Amino acid sequence: MLWIGAVLLVLLLLYLFVPAFATWVDDLRFRRKRKALEEEADMVGQAEAGAARALLAEADALAAAGRYAEAAHLLLYRSVEDIEGRRPGLVKPAMTSRDLAMAHDLPAVAREAFSRIARAVEISLFGGRAIDAGAWEQCRTAYAEMTVPKNWARA
Repeated sequence: MLWIGAVLLVLLLLYLFVPAFATWVDDLRFRRKRKALEEEADMVGQAEAGAARALLAEADALAAAGRYAEAAHLLLYRSVEDIEGRRPGLVKPAMTSRDLAMAHDLPAVAREAFSRIARAVEISLFGGRAIDAGAWEQCRTAYAEMTVPKNWARA
């Protein structure tokens, strides 16, 4: 026990009085913490990817039944939820899809992808025109782009 106490005392003195040793110890702690945060981010990304796949499966089922407008509308709702989750406070109660598509707090890739989905839904919901399989595929591709975590990195 005496030897262990002596070693700990020496390490403490080194940490307090030798800047290079203190820097080395802090770097070790920082690397461990950064690695843990990266692993946690990977787990969150995997969970988000699973939720996105489940939603796409549901939307694909609607599209397979020829209900393209409903499938696109589902993607729009989920996109708004994704934006709220990734940028809390950005989505306001009275905000329209157009307002959200022009929000400067959205990264460019996510903003463009959301705009494509919103345009398709506007055409069907307010324009009274049907969405075809091609428009549905564009919405699906846009939603897939929105779910990529690197597309949400701050510029």
